[in-house]
Amino acid sequence: MQAMKIKGIYTPTIVPFGSDGTINEHELRRLTSWLIEKGIHGLYPNGSTGEFIRLSYEERLRVVRIMASENRGRVPILAGAAEANIDLVLKACRAYADMGCVAVSLTGPYYFKVSQESIEHYFRTIAARSPIDILLYNIPQYSNEISLPVVKRLAQDCPRIIGIKDSSRDFPRFCSMLAQVKPLRPDFVCFSGTEEILYPSLVMGADGGTIASSGVIPEVILKIYNDYQAGNHAECRRVQLKIQELISTMFAAGNFPEGFRAAVALRGFDPGQPRYPMGPHEAEILEEAKGQLACILGECGYPEAARECEARQPRPLGKPSVSREGLEKIVRAVVTQIQSQGR
Repeated sequence: MQAMKIKGIYTPTIVPFGSDGTINEHELRRLTSWLIEKGIHGLYPNGSTGEFIRLSYEERLRVVRIMASENRGRVPILAGAAEANIDLVLKACRAYADMGCVAVSLTGPYYFKVSQESIEHYFRTIAARSPIDILLYNIPQYSNEISLPVVKRLAQDCPRIIGIKDSSRDFPRFCSMLAQVKPLRPDFVCFSGTEEILYPSLVMGADGGTIASSGVIPEVILKIYNDYQAGNHAECRRVQLKIQELISTMFAAGNFPEGFRAAVALRGFDPGQPRYPMGPHEAEILEEAKGQLACILGECGYPEAARECEARQPRPLGKPSVSREGLEKIVRAVVTQIQSQGR
C-alpha cells in the first residue's frame, strides 16, 4: 500500500507560457510556492487544467521536474501520467517516481472507444509493472469511462492502484462508488474532481479532491475542507454556495481552462497566451468574463481583483468646471454675438 495517504485538497496547476509559447519556468515556480504557502495539501501537475494534452511528452516531464524542484518535498505531488500507450505510460511512471512524486494519475485510454474488458486489462497491465502508486482518473467527457464494476475489481485485486479521482460530474455515480468500494477497501482513496459538489462529496465520504479553483482561491477551498473536518457544516454550505457563481463563470469563459487561467492572472500571476487559438468571438467572451471574474473575486475580498474590477468600470463624466449660472452667462453671450452678426 501507499507510504503516504493521499487526502485533502490537491491543486491541478495551470502551466504559464512565455511570450514565445514555451513553459515560463519562473512563473511556474512562483505559482508552485504560492500554492504551498497558502496551505494546499498536494500538487497535481499534468491534469486537465494543466492542458497536458497540449504539451509534448518532454514538456510534461519538464513541468513535473520544475514543480518537484521548487516543492523540495514540502507537499506530495500527484503527477498526471496519461499517455497514448502502455510503454509510454510506464516510462512516465518511472520518471515521476525518480522525481519523488507519491503517485500518478491515469485516465482511461483516450481517442479510440474500447471495451470495459480492454480498459480493465490496460490498468492491470500497468499496475503490475508500475514503480509508483496509481490513482485512476475517471473523466468520461474526454476519455473512456472506467465503469464501477471495473473500479471495484481493480480496487480488490491491485494494491498498486490506490484510489480514483472522479471528474464525471455524476454525483449519484460517486456515491455509488463510495458505497461499493469503500467497504471492500477502506483505504481506497476517493477524490472528487468536481468543485461544485466538493462539500457534498466530503459529506458522503470523499477523501478530498483535485479542485481546479483551488489554484485561484486556495484559501476558500481549504476553508471548506477544514470547516468540514471541524464539523462546521453551516459554514461549509455557505461558502460552497457563495463560490458557485465564480466557478460557473470560469467554466463559461471560452475554451477550458482559459477562465481559470484568467482568474489566476487576477491573483497576480502571468499565465501568458493560451496554447490553443481562439476565434474573435471567443476572445470577446473571454475578455467579458475577465471583467466578471475580477468583480466576483473583488467581492470575495481579493484586493488585486477589486482594483481590476474598478479599472474596468465605465468612468463617470467629470464635474463641470463652471457653475450653472456661469454656463448660462456664456450661452447668452454666444447667442447675443450670433444675433448681432446676423443683422
